[in-house]
Amino acid sequence: MIEIAASPSSVPSVIFAVVALFCIFVIALLILRYYLPLRTTPAFLLVPVFFALWLPASMVLLVPIDLASSAMVDDIDAGGIWLQPRALRVSWRITYWLTFALTWFILPILAEYADSGYREPKAKLLDSLRSNAQYYAIVFGIGALGLIYIIISYGGLSTSLKNAVIPLAYCWGLILAIYLMGHGLVSIPRRLFRNANVADRLRRIQVQAPRVYEKMDDAETELEDLEMQVAELSRRKGGSVSFFEDWVEELVDMTNLPESQPGRASVVRGSGNQSPLPNVITEKYLAELTRRLVRARHARSRYVSEWNRLLQDAVKAQTVLDSAASKLIALGKTSPNAGFWDRHTLLTPYTRFLLHYHLVPYLQIALAAILSLASVCIVWSEVVKGLFPQLSVIRYSVIHHQVGSKGQIGFAGQVIAALWMVYMCAAALISITEVKVWRGRALVRRNTAQESAFWYASQVARLSVPLTYNFMTFLGSIYKDTVFFDFLGKLINLTPLGKWFDYLFPAFILLPVCATLFGLYGKVKRVVGFGVDVLDDDDDEDTNERGTAYGTGSWREGRDLIERELNGTSATLRARASGGGRSAGAAAPILSIPRAGGRGAGAGGGAGSRGGPTTPFGTSPDAGGPSSRPQANTSARRVGRSGGASSAVGLDNEHDDDENFFEALGHRVKNTIDTLDTPKWFQEIKKPKWMGGGESEQGGGSSGGNSDLTRWFGGGGGGGGEGRIRL
Repeated sequence: MIEIAASPSSVPSVIFAVVALFCIFVIALLILRYYLPLRTTPAFLLVPVFFALWLPASMVLLVPIDLASSAMVDDIDAGGIWLQPRALRVSWRITYWLTFALTWFILPILAEYADSGYREPKAKLLDSLRSNAQYYAIVFGIGALGLIYIIISYGGLSTSLKNAVIPLAYCWGLILAIYLMGHGLVSIPRRLFRNANVADRLRRIQVQAPRVYEKMDDAETELEDLEMQVAELSRRKGGSVSFFEDWVEELVDMTNLPESQPGRASVVRGSGNQSPLPNVITEKYLAELTRRLVRARHARSRYVSEWNRLLQDAVKAQTVLDSAASKLIALGKTSPNAGFWDRHTLLTPYTRFLLHYHLVPYLQIALAAILSLASVCIVWSEVVKGLFPQLSVIRYSVIHHQVGSKGQIGFAGQVIAALWMVYMCAAALISITEVKVWRGRALVRRNTAQESAFWYASQVARLSVPLTYNFMTFLGSIYKDTVFFDFLGKLINLTPLGKWFDYLFPAFILLPVCATLFGLYGKVKRVVGFGVDVLDDDDDEDTNERGTAYGTGSWREGRDLIERELNGTSATLRARASGGGRSAGAAAPILSIPRAGGRGAGAGGGAGSRGGPTTPFGTSPDAGGPSSRPQANTSARRVGRSGGASSAVGLDNEHDDDENFFEALGHRVKNTIDTLDTPKWFQEIKKPKWMGGGESEQGGGSSGGNSDLTRWFGGGGGGGGEGRIRL
């Protein structure tokens, strides 16, 4: 047992711990409310997901208390929060074993249960167990190998099971935690540095717009195909469908097909396509159809939400840039669904301009510098803790008092330790949201899929214990006196293999750090091919280097796409009802990219406002910039899977540093040719077959002025070129 000197009274520490746990309880509940509708979410989802968030978060409180309690001496009170050893041991046992059960058993089974397409609970449960059979086979197989190793090393079966389960679970979680944390330690500061430049942030948003729009369009198409399949299934009468009439009616209620929609299905079927429905409808087929339909609906909701967030960020960045001339960001019309802080503000238009144009960028740079220094300290401590633990920077930031050979941790040291743990956990958890995970799991505000909620909660529970114990190893020999080490650390260090793994493997954090820092994921993507999914942060790195991303258009296409959406001319407005969008009735400013040199250089590059915009700042028409400024002509190219469309005439309004001499010459020659009236005798000339002409073509030109000569200067003949000279 651990001998700890008794303090005069531990009641203040107990009260503080209870209040802190209640605050963590409220924070976890607010996080759930942000991603899930609490009133309509079933209890079998809310309760385990809540505990999967609350229990790991409570470790941030237990670790500093455990460190201060174990470091106390008889005649010195360091002034920290401390508890009795028995209370700490009970708290650690409850927290660890509940987290262990949630990670490896409860959450995986419930996730597959929620994802199952069957109707009956028993059928859902059996389908969940079948889906997890392979997962449990791998887990139990590795556990059996570890159990055999421990039995051979120490003998005895009575305690070997527990001694094998805890180290193996820790090692698997540590591998995942080190990789994710290494990526997050670079990604978080770099994102803050990049977002400090509003012009560059707007350019990245515009580059991402075609890619997000294409994914949203694909999700809508897939959902429409499944809805058409359900509509065709509902028209079947008799046969095997009669046994599942209630099920089919539920599927029809899940779709958004109007009454005239079945006509489209018959037209498609009449065009020669084979019917996707099997001749015999079975329970397994309906379960798979239900699963696919639910996934498609959540995928559409995910990309619609991502698209709406991208629009809001674009309008916000453009509003900040346009405010450079007037020095005002006025509060205009707000959405009826806006929150309390969005409807009420104490800032004037000028102070709001100072905040968002001057203060926020510098605050982001300062925070990024602090977090960069913290990341360097964490990486350094991971590398040196095995061989030179006395060089750990985190150790000296937490232990402020030294009594003989024993370090003392006061309240300030406990606060610093909690901040270190929060940053390490945040780096790992943010990386989870950036990774392109399997099956398209994502967190969507107020509309997260049940299976996605279970999966993300299980990752939080899986990473908490390895990160907690990994942090305690930064502090030198003091952590060996804690209750947590007596409960968990001894089992991890039970075998030489586990001890060396715990000390040496964290040094491999340099691999994800270097891969993220030098853009290794993007380079692998370019070498392997276009179908490889990498981290979003590396897509941003590719964007900065080339001005475009793989499989997407340029930032000009994104700008035009965002502009059409904000002006209400985009076809995605029909999908807005499913994801919740911006307030109706207000047009938004035309978005144009400024110079990338800095905020001041790009402030005057925005176009004038068109109508009365409703932005995240609520910018009114007379607040963004001079109303007499001429509006920029923008391209009307269509972005998506369809072919090219016509280009507008005003491309010469782009900045000089965004196009070279040949592009500028091509734009001007193309505009000149497009404005000429094609002679009648030239229209009657037929194209020879070797130039791609056919009998159905009337001539080499068109009445709109887009003659074939424009193709020599980048024109599309029918629109769709970008106006570049082809050499």
